[in-house]
Amino acid sequence: MKEDLYGEQIKELRTKMGMTQSEVAQALDVTPGYISNVENGRTAMSLRILMYYAKLMDVSLDSLVGQLEPAYQTTSIDHDILKEISKMDLHTKKKLLKTLKIWNDAL
Repeated sequence: MKEDLYGEQIKELRTKMGMTQSEVAQALDVTPGYISNVENGRTAMSLRILMYYAKLMDVSLDSLVGQLEPAYQTTSIDHDILKEISKMDLHTKKKLLKTLKIWNDAL
């Protein structure tokens, strides 16, 4: 993963949430300088901080890693699909399964 792209995406998530570097730093118990270094591609977040960052941004760790690492996107998308399916009742799941089978047969 290119760290400069990683930093840009971390910054984009932060700004979408309307948070400052200082607010994120305080929530993660790190310094604003650390957040600045991450966003400017000078350092990468540790797994522990990345987990807390995902929770702070209200995204799953899978989806966050998928956004940061394109090679991981497939797994992230699978996770998101399964999450949405888990919210469905049994009848809706059966209809979805039939639809997917028809769709895959057409490919």
